[in-house]
Amino acid sequence: MSKYPDYLSPNITPTKHTKAQKSRARREPSGVFSLFQAPQIQQFKEAFQLIDHDKDGWVNESDLKEIFTSLGITPSKQMMDDLLSARPGGHGRPFTDDAADRGINFTMFLTMMSERLFEFDTETELLEAFESFDENDTGMVKVEEMRKWLSEVGERMDQREIDRFLKGPFTDRQGNFNYREWVKVLRVNENEETNGQ
Repeated sequence: MSKYPDYLSPNITPTKHTKAQKSRARREPSGVFSLFQAPQIQQFKEAFQLIDHDKDGWVNESDLKEIFTSLGITPSKQMMDDLLSARPGGHGRPFTDDAADRGINFTMFLTMMSERLFEFDTETELLEAFESFDENDTGMVKVEEMRKWLSEVGERMDQREIDRFLKGPFTDRQGNFNYREWVKVLRVNENEETNGQ
């Protein structure tokens, strides 16, 4: 049983689709595309095209060897086998010469990237991020310091977003944001969503 949805596995037996089905398929994006914004998808597409040296729309063993060589890396057989068997529909086996097993297309690539990006532990990551601002380990950070960082670093937030984030029950009258309590509430809400589905 593959951990990937059937629509990402290689289609061994081609099926005939009606014109209406093909049209609907073009209008309805794959579920993995809805996880990212258009600029992110474009960046992944550019990365995929860099790896796909023969420009056939599939990343296969020769494409991977080519990219490693260009980086000055000589991959071991084990490394190649691990990479090649980790793809959607790979079922833990490396590529073969079979036409139905051509490699990784862009949708498979995007699925793999989404799995890697969403593997982190949200609670731990958030706490570590806030703790970098909390020098005295109080569980609180100064709202003005957070406001500065949120508006100037990384994926910047606008002032309205920052106000919505920092105003509320987690900010005290002295201008401190209680990030530990905020993360706890976030975790409870996340668990309720998971259990409710």
